[in-house]
Amino acid sequence: MKQISLILIFIFFYSSCIPLRIAPTIKDDKIMVAKKFKRKLPNQYAFIFEDPKNANEFYNYINTKFKLNHNEVEWNVPITIDGEELYLTFYETEIPTKTINLVPIIIDAGLESKGYNTVYEEDHFSRVGNWYLVLTVNDSNIKDCLKPNHKAREKVLKYLRNLRVEYLNTNNYVDVLFKN
Repeated sequence: MKQISLILIFIFFYSSCIPLRIAPTIKDDKIMVAKKFKRKLPNQYAFIFEDPKNANEFYNYINTKFKLNHNEVEWNVPITIDGEELYLTFYETEIPTKTINLVPIIIDAGLESKGYNTVYEEDHFSRVGNWYLVLTVNDSNIKDCLKPNHKAREKVLKYLRNLRVEYLNTNNYVDVLFKN
């Protein structure tokens, strides 16, 4: 009987967190409509990848790489791919993983039923943020370059993949100037 009780207690504590929302895991990158990834983003195709670095690191990287002097760094940054001028826009966005924690709720309910104040009220829900970079590219006619039927799509994807690798592998963004 003791073994069954221990197993039940172990299962209860092991499964005591119920996920409400799970942030997606993106291994390398993902190309999809940005609005389907997060509602507040534009309704166009985007190059999306997880950002393990601190906030505003990609901003600093783009600002340094393209020598923008903090002028319109996030929107319509001119990039050149095979002699064609295109415009890069990026969004730094968070999608949190939210869970309900049952153990603190049960403990607080027990305390409250006995007339005591709750202790774990802040721990009823937990939230862990995952940050993503969402990049969109348009041509001079404001056409979405990441649409499956756009003529420059493969070149743009290759450029964005190289940009992602360079960003993730660079610690000092002044080094990027020497690579240009």
